Parts: sequence; structure tokens; C-alpha cells
Amino acid sequence: MIKNSLKIRLASAFSDGKFAETYAYLHENVLWNVVGENKFIGKQAVINRCEEVNAYFASVTTNFITHHIISEENMVVINGSGEFLRDGIRVSLISASEWYEFDDNDKIIKIYSYCIPEK
Repeated sequence: MIKNSLKIRLASAFSDGKFAETYAYLHENVLWNVVGENKFIGKQAVINRCEEVNAYFASVTTNFITHHIISEENMVVINGSGEFLRDGIRVSLISASEWYEFDDNDKIIKIYSYCIPEK
């Protein structure tokens, strides 16, 4: 577990929208696949998308809850939910699972985000 503590910290930060904490650990050729929506290829493309998401997060109140973290070798999987509120009223609720793949230098090389809107 100790060996993967950095990987868990980075995956948790990304899943919680604390993207800037992960920028130094993004591989130059990172792939972020938001399954069914879009793919972002390369470190700068991922950072640009993170900044767009941050702008949205600044316009709402966020409540992220992590339900499970699974870590094995160069993989970390986080299952959780995100609630987004504006003026105390729920805008959306997302159930999510994100899969993070790291290279041998603790750089994030692949992210697969599965986001399901709840009713």
C-alpha cells in the first residue's frame, strides 16, 4: 500500500477536481477518455480540459464523495459521486468510476472516466 500511496493521492486529487495537484505527474502523452463523451490526448490538452472543468466548478458548489479506492501495481480505481449545487439547489448528481494507469515513473498515462448522471 505504501508504494502506491503517491498514486492513490494523485488519483484522489484528480477525481476530487484538484487537478493542479496532478499536472506535474501527467505523462506528456497522457490520454483522458471520458467514455461516451470525449478524449483528450496529450498533457496540454488534458490540462486545458481540466481548466475548463475548474471554471464550471467555480460556478457551483461541489460535494465529492469517494466510496471505494482499489489500488494494484500501476492501477488505481476510484468509485464515487459528485453533487453540484447552485444557490443550494442541486444542478446535477453524477456517479463515477475513474481508472488511472501510471507508468513506472509515477506519471499518469491513462485516465478512463465513466460518469453516469443520476435522476
